[in-house]
Amino acid sequence: MNDFLPIILSIVAALVVVGGLVPVLMKARKSGAKYPGTRDANDPLQSPAAGGGTLVEDRPGEVTAPPAPTFDGTVEGADVPDDAAGLETIAVETPAPVEGRLNRLRARLVKSNNILGKGLLALLSGDKIDENVWDEVEETLLLADLGTEPTVQLVEALRERVKVLGTRDPEHVKTMLREELIKLVDPTMDRSLNVQRKGDRPAVVLVVGVNGVGKTTTVGKLARVLVAEDKDVLLGAADTFRAAAAEQLATWGQRVGVPTVKSDLDGADPASVAYEAVKAGIDQEVDVVMVDTAGRLQNKTGLMDELGKVKRVIEKLAEVDEVLLVLDATTGQNGLNQARVFAEVVNISGIVLTKLDGTAKGGIVVAIQKSLGVPVKLIGLGEGPDDLAPFEAEGFVDALLN
Repeated sequence: MNDFLPIILSIVAALVVVGGLVPVLMKARKSGAKYPGTRDANDPLQSPAAGGGTLVEDRPGEVTAPPAPTFDGTVEGADVPDDAAGLETIAVETPAPVEGRLNRLRARLVKSNNILGKGLLALLSGDKIDENVWDEVEETLLLADLGTEPTVQLVEALRERVKVLGTRDPEHVKTMLREELIKLVDPTMDRSLNVQRKGDRPAVVLVVGVNGVGKTTTVGKLARVLVAEDKDVLLGAADTFRAAAAEQLATWGQRVGVPTVKSDLDGADPASVAYEAVKAGIDQEVDVVMVDTAGRLQNKTGLMDELGKVKRVIEKLAEVDEVLLVLDATTGQNGLNQARVFAEVVNISGIVLTKLDGTAKGGIVVAIQKSLGVPVKLIGLGEGPDDLAPFEAEGFVDALLN
């Protein structure tokens, strides 16, 4: 018996070692499955102990089940039989047509307190245009957030034309002012959205901006614009820090039948969610993947670096075709400062101006474009779900002057 004792002890010790390694190997396998592909050296793995994972919702339909409570890789919102208990009916809405949206929204800008067009017309239609009037014109333009350089450019052009034509007729003045403002807004800039599939890859749109400007709402509204153009869309909820941001985005998607990729874990790695969203978009062969990001403070280097990492991780799977910066038009020159910093981090390709009604000053459109060389591509003129329209230079100027 004593001869077998060392053998038995060796076997027991081996079993103990193997038993200890099994949970470690299982955890490593589970963690790796949540973020396939090559990572950056500073990309943290999600802790499996936290129970977190990335969920890919099925495309919402007329009838869907309540969200599944498990987060072990199951698909949220999976189809269930019509007679199953606890079903929630979700009516998929039909977004308004894209054509003519700016025309429908123009009335709101006409009724707003814009001082740009109305103030200039009043000054330039007077009986006498002297140096005092030109000083007031310059002040009006600056108050409208036009910016110093565009203001000087416009005043000089108006001075020359008034001197040559010598007219005081309101209609002539309005025509002259319209032509000069259109030149400043620059209708030659390419304002089209790059949302066409490239081979086997969807177009990827990254939406960025600071807190409070309406990024998540803008992503939802833009999804409606794309659905109205018969695009197949998928949303990525990479704003993992703001409470209920993912749920808000998913709700926007459900209303137009668009699926959302999100994490069940608060504070999850945004780059991981963005990666999974693009991967799901490739697998599902969608036309466009739109990724919502967390609000960034432009003076916080670490947060801006993280935003750059989100873009970098996405590009391991597909090219980022559009980087849209959402700005609150009412913030004026502060918005311009934000735009400059974001442009340094993620190469902005277009601007979305929200809240361009009420107290907003239309001159910010010119100031941003002149400063960055980046076009304003979309404008928001209200709180309604379809109150987002492609920007049209001539239509915008006409709204200012009417």
